[in-house]
Amino acid sequence: MKIAIIGLGLEGRDVIKYFADKNIEVTVLDRKPVEELDATGIDIKRVKFVTGEDYLANLDSYDVVYRSPGVYRYLPELIKAEKSGVKISSATQLFFEQCPGQIIGVTGTKGKGTTSTLIYEILKMAGKDVYLVGNIGKPSLELLPQLTPESYVVMEMSSFQLIDMTKSPQVAVVLNVTVDHLDWHKNREEYVVAKQNLVLHQKPTDLAVINFDYPTSKNFAKLTKGQVVYFSRFGKPGIGTYVEDGKIIVNDGKQKMIVGNTDRLLLRGEHNWENVNAAVSATYFSGVDPKTIAKVVFAFKGLEHRLELVGNWKGVTFYNDSFSTNPQPTMAGVDSFIEPLTLILGGSDKGLDYDELGQYLTKKGNIKNVILIGQIAPVIKSSLEKAKFTGKIIDLGMTTMKEIVQTCVKETVKGGVVLLSPATASFGMFTDYKDRGYQFKKEVGLLKRDEQ
Repeated sequence: MKIAIIGLGLEGRDVIKYFADKNIEVTVLDRKPVEELDATGIDIKRVKFVTGEDYLANLDSYDVVYRSPGVYRYLPELIKAEKSGVKISSATQLFFEQCPGQIIGVTGTKGKGTTSTLIYEILKMAGKDVYLVGNIGKPSLELLPQLTPESYVVMEMSSFQLIDMTKSPQVAVVLNVTVDHLDWHKNREEYVVAKQNLVLHQKPTDLAVINFDYPTSKNFAKLTKGQVVYFSRFGKPGIGTYVEDGKIIVNDGKQKMIVGNTDRLLLRGEHNWENVNAAVSATYFSGVDPKTIAKVVFAFKGLEHRLELVGNWKGVTFYNDSFSTNPQPTMAGVDSFIEPLTLILGGSDKGLDYDELGQYLTKKGNIKNVILIGQIAPVIKSSLEKAKFTGKIIDLGMTTMKEIVQTCVKETVKGGVVLLSPATASFGMFTDYKDRGYQFKKEVGLLKRDEQ
């Protein structure tokens, strides 16, 4: 048997390790030359390499081709190989085929990491054999030897992973699905349809935990054969978890239980109520005691780069929300503050529309300054001007994080907040959203701390 792996990223290396002792010929296909590839943890002597511009030229010579998430599923070369009888798969599909335990898959445009981690922490507190995999956890395939039928695997799942999945998790959690990655997907419909695979292949014994508040997400309920429970921060969805009069409530169809008050949550922002409610529904309807759920939920501080409190300098508070790479989470982040706000926006262009963001920011009376950075600064500036934004707009363009932070210090009033919530990807100025967030935290850390 001959297999090929397109892309030597985290998932590519995970697949190689999985097949290392199975007497199967493995070939890595990558545009980059071999010396530029990250072969950490693999024996390159046991792997063949095809690199350069024509690295996808002979896909029909393999039995199975495993694509990395960043490789577009409908490349002409992949379609041609598939028509010739080659199986196109991925590390995620392989894991679903081999995992003996319960998989809890979480998808959505934003909130996947927070919700996945919260579910993991609740199940761990409940004494379950639980593992967190994916972007914020471990590679999935290397966990297989440790898993049993009693194991739980919590996995945040992107549209890149879901686009060709033929299996769904036993517990599917669907957050707010808006729009993202239009630089990868051909249109919004393809993005949403990819996400739908999370529930599409479920069985009647499976559980679908679905956001009740948004039409696109709510529509997923029609696509699953599993039991549907909802979560909401705006309404009463029947069976599921919701917020009413400042209280988080679970309704299981027989009784209603108060988990606790929203003002006890350490997670800042009402948008995080959705993530909390999703985690509560996913774990309660999987059999976890409400007291255990409450204990974890009200102690959870959130994840790095997600509305992360960085520090204070002369009465100005700094928050790192670098993970917000499209307008929707940025609007949610802004909505978490009533203080005078200096907002850092911009980065690279991934084909999104910023007119709605411009209108939203214009209506918010507390946004005093918008600091624009990166390649897309003129686009966002145009959207702000079109919406007649009355605050101060400062276009720094391709600059340094030091200049960004110093400009924020100069422009922000005492008692105000500086929020790095860029609404765009980071490429061009930073390696990724983490690098952007780390540099922001570093520069804030270099400011002399307020002694009060």
